[in-house]
Amino acid sequence: MKALRFYAPEDVRLEDVPEPACAPDEVKLRVRNCSTCGTDVKIFYNGHQNLTPPRTIGHEIAGEVVEVGADVNSTFDADWKVGDRVQVIAAVPCGECYECRKGWMAVCQNQTSVGYQYDGGFAEYMIVPPQVLKVDGLNRIPDNVGFDEASAAEPFACAINAQELLGIEEGDTVVVFGAGPIGCMHIRIARGVHKCGPVYLVDVNAGRLQMSADAVSPDEIIDGSQVDVIERVMELTEGRGADVVITATAANVAQEQAISMAARNGRISFFGGLPKTDPTITCDSNLVHYRQLHIHGANGSAPEHNKRALEYISTGQVPVKDLITRHIPLDDVLEAFKIVKEGSAIKVTVEP
Repeated sequence: MKALRFYAPEDVRLEDVPEPACAPDEVKLRVRNCSTCGTDVKIFYNGHQNLTPPRTIGHEIAGEVVEVGADVNSTFDADWKVGDRVQVIAAVPCGECYECRKGWMAVCQNQTSVGYQYDGGFAEYMIVPPQVLKVDGLNRIPDNVGFDEASAAEPFACAINAQELLGIEEGDTVVVFGAGPIGCMHIRIARGVHKCGPVYLVDVNAGRLQMSADAVSPDEIIDGSQVDVIERVMELTEGRGADVVITATAANVAQEQAISMAARNGRISFFGGLPKTDPTITCDSNLVHYRQLHIHGANGSAPEHNKRALEYISTGQVPVKDLITRHIPLDDVLEAFKIVKEGSAIKVTVEP
C-alpha cells in the first residue's frame, strides 16, 4: 500500500510499504479521509520529540473497518463489524494516571498519539491500536456525516475542549486570533453551541482573513498588519474590551494583545502553542490582577470531545463541510502540506 513516511525533518516520503496485519486486539481500517493541520507542517519541517522515524504520519482520521481482531469485542466490550464507518481520536490517554482518574484525559501525563507513537492516517490502511480501543477512542460516524467531515472532528474536539474551559455565556463578545480552520471552528462553536454575541476575527494575512470571513461571517475582520488590534477591539466594545479572547495562532504578540484587550472578568484561551525557541511573552500582571482575568491553556482533547464533535456536526449545530475547501488524493499528499503552509485553503483533506 501507499503511505506517507516521516524519516527526518524535510525527509518525508510517499512510498510503498507492506499492508499492516491486524492483531487479535486491534482493528484495521481502510482510510477514507485524513485531514491536515498546522502540526503536520511543523512535523514535516522540524520533526517531533514523540515521533520515532520511520513513521506514517497523519492524525485527523476517518475510515471504514475492514477487519476486527478476534479479541476486540470481548476485551473492550464493543460491537465492531466490518463495514462500520469510524473516526479515530488522535490524543490517546492512558486511562489510569491521576489526571485520567480525575476525568482530565486531555492532560494525561502518559498521553500517546496516533501519527506519533502509532502509525497514522496518510495511508491506504491503518491499524487502530488497543491503546485507542481501551479508552473508547474509536467512534461511529453518524449516517448523515461524510468521511471528510468526520476527519475534521479531531481538531474540532480540541476547540470544544478549549471553549469548555472558558465558560462562554450567551451574548459574550468574542475575539478570535487566527483565520485558519481552527479559528473558523472556534467561531462556529462559540455561536452554534454557546450563543455568544459579536465575534471579531483577527489575522495578519489579508487573503486568508477574507477567505475565512466569507465562510464564517464574523461581525468584523481586523487585519493586524494594518490597524492597532487592541485599539480597534476597544472601539468596537465601547472601551469595555472582549469577554472572551482565543489565540488560535502561534504568535507571541497575539497572546500579549489578548491580555490587553480582555474586559473585566475576561477569559483568555492560549490555544495555539508558541515556538519552542521563543515561548515567553510579556504579561502586564496588574491587568490580570485588577481586571480579574482568567487565562487558560488548552492542549488537545479527550475522547468524549471527539464524540461531541461528531454529534454537533450531525445535528448541524456546527457545520464543517464548507470549511473543507480542498480534497487532495494521497498521491499528491505533499501538495497538501504546501497548501496548508501558504494558507491558501481553509481545511485540506487527503483521500487515499
